[in-house]
Amino acid sequence: MLYWFLKWIALGPVLRLVFRPKAYGIDHVPEEGPAILASNHLSYADWLFMPLTLTRRVTFVAKAEYFTTPGIKGWFQKKFFTGAGQVPIDRSGANAAEGAMKSAMKILGEGDLFGIYPEGTRSHDGKLYRGKTGVARLALESGAPVIPCAVVGTDVVAPTGKVYGTWTRPVVRFGKPLDFSRYAGMENDRYILRSITDEIMYEIMRLSGQEYVDLYASKAKELAKEKARQAEREKAEQEKAEREQAGDGPEQKAS
Repeated sequence: MLYWFLKWIALGPVLRLVFRPKAYGIDHVPEEGPAILASNHLSYADWLFMPLTLTRRVTFVAKAEYFTTPGIKGWFQKKFFTGAGQVPIDRSGANAAEGAMKSAMKILGEGDLFGIYPEGTRSHDGKLYRGKTGVARLALESGAPVIPCAVVGTDVVAPTGKVYGTWTRPVVRFGKPLDFSRYAGMENDRYILRSITDEIMYEIMRLSGQEYVDLYASKAKELAKEKARQAEREKAEQEKAEREQAGDGPEQKAS
């Protein structure tokens, strides 16, 4: 009930009025029955704008901390994320990935739409990164079609690391459903899982127009941070050398 209240009365109308998001290919999303919506991930606002363009509910999994924070703030946070169509990751399995799979299978088993970001985390530079094979395994185990989709412009509205961005009109594109029933029973074949995932990521790239990088987003973030740290070290060393050359170094002061 809260989901529909936020979508049609409290939050949705405001987002539609202010940002006027555009959507293409909505007819590719089935009016009923389970389906996996595999999207790129540019901003924390993605999970707001993509479902906003559809009449059906879209459910994502989110880390349990959003639902277990104590106090009044935690209560409001839990209500908001639950109402916005997110469910906590079920960690009763071996790990978070298994918990996410279990939660996703339950959602699809009830005939609903499940949203997933194959990259696993937000892109830090606007590029599209290598997809994790969980989306392929989910498609094979559930038998649900995968609908590739791309959200464009949310990184301008809500940039990573910032509370507010600048105004733009977000665009959501849905591609044709991808059927992987030909691989039924092969969910434990890592080569098949990689092939399926790459096919999904290619369609997302085609819809989003992003530059594709065959590297996991988490690894790319680590490399970017290390590069930034190295640049800071080199800058500090350069500044130190310039000071010493100008006669401000410790040896010059001692004399």
